[in-house]
Amino acid sequence: MTEKRVRATVCAIIEKDGKILLLKRNNEPFKGFWTLPGGHIEFGKTAEQAVIRETMEEASLKFSPQFLCYRDEIYQKMYWHGEVLLFYGEATGNEKVDGKEILDLKWVPLEEASKMKLAFEHDTSIQKYLKSKK
Repeated sequence: MTEKRVRATVCAIIEKDGKILLLKRNNEPFKGFWTLPGGHIEFGKTAEQAVIRETMEEASLKFSPQFLCYRDEIYQKMYWHGEVLLFYGEATGNEKVDGKEILDLKWVPLEEASKMKLAFEHDTSIQKYLKSKK
């Protein structure tokens, strides 16, 4: 990426039985890294619509989002600046990966996930979620 622009993105923290859902990326940047479900907001769509769509596309889950906060993702060397709208909530359905963007998924204990090195600094998103629960 060489174009300098700000991208509006979303990510989802889906918790079940004290664990959160992580996905293994199959695309650059951060190919092979674990991440929270999420992605770009399409033109004309709301952030809530985007996080519901991304969760369905990536993990085949129906997500009921609640807005938590936003945060910045800035990587100067990659010409990446994302404004991330962070959602949390429950999801229903039988999770499965799409096989294109996502290679694998797993449920990770919340405290363990917050200490992992994740794509897009999603460990920071998990820390914000943990603080909101206290």
